[in-house]
Amino acid sequence: MTNFVRRSVLSCALAAALPAAFSLNAQAADKADAAWPSRPIRLVVSYPAGGVSDVVARALGEKLTASLGQPVVIENKAGAGGAIGLDQVVKSNPDGYTLGFSSISPLTLSPHLGKPLFDAQKDITPVVSVMYSPVLLLGTTRLTAKSFPEMLAQAKANPGDVRWATAGLASLGHIMLEQIADQSKTQITHVPYKGGGQQLNDGLSAQFEVLSTNAGPAVMQHIKAGKFKALAVGAPSRLDSLPQVPTLAELGYKNANTTSVFGIFAPAGVPAPVLARLNAEVNKVLALPEMRQRLEATDNVPTGGKAADFAKQIEAESKANAHIIKAAKIQLN
Repeated sequence: MTNFVRRSVLSCALAAALPAAFSLNAQAADKADAAWPSRPIRLVVSYPAGGVSDVVARALGEKLTASLGQPVVIENKAGAGGAIGLDQVVKSNPDGYTLGFSSISPLTLSPHLGKPLFDAQKDITPVVSVMYSPVLLLGTTRLTAKSFPEMLAQAKANPGDVRWATAGLASLGHIMLEQIADQSKTQITHVPYKGGGQQLNDGLSAQFEVLSTNAGPAVMQHIKAGKFKALAVGAPSRLDSLPQVPTLAELGYKNANTTSVFGIFAPAGVPAPVLARLNAEVNKVLALPEMRQRLEATDNVPTGGKAADFAKQIEAESKANAHIIKAAKIQLN
């Protein structure tokens, strides 16, 4: 057999074998997707242990463990406003066995503030929205105003005298402040902290007039004790725990970015059947009365829904944040 003939025969054999090989690989991948999960799942929580988001993630993990038949192991990776945890997810294998639980802030704020750890549009996949945490605008005992309109009137009459504390530069509270200040044409002094803990403590000792913070049991106790007065709530509707407090939308600030949205995320490239199964299972868990009660007990509101809708929400908020960050010239040190 000549070399030419031999090469022709080998080429034909290879050409015939390739489709079969691809078919076998595709079948193996389909079987792996159908078998998911066949081992424990790691859920990276982007916040410290013991906080409200961690408590919710653990409750969710407990229910998913039962429904999926595999342990969901919680791993806390806090830092950079949630970006450190999501970066761990981005760098993991896209096989559905490493997921993230985080607010959407690393995807809607970080990309507009210098060099982010990852590409929010290409490197990570939103799987399902889990809940939103309303943001409260509170007055300390130093604030003489009794309501949101009175607070703004006081700030207009004395430009710069009303100090508004947030959890940090470019935090959700800071974005809210800039949106309200811009729409109302009011000069308000921003007091950025490095986290919410010290901000809350200094608020209790009335070292400033106003603060914005997520709703939660500890904050509600301080409001009931008279240490803070609730001026407004950032949520689509009033809270059952604070029915007398108006929403920012009611006060005329419909475009204010006022809720902290949390969800499940996966690295880019996870097979679609795995993502669909995960979305369905989380929605089932969020529909359970006991799960809804656990969330509502911490003044968080369960959401759920389609992955595509979650992605659209993130995109819309990112565009809104980009506008206010540019207009207010917000920069990280």
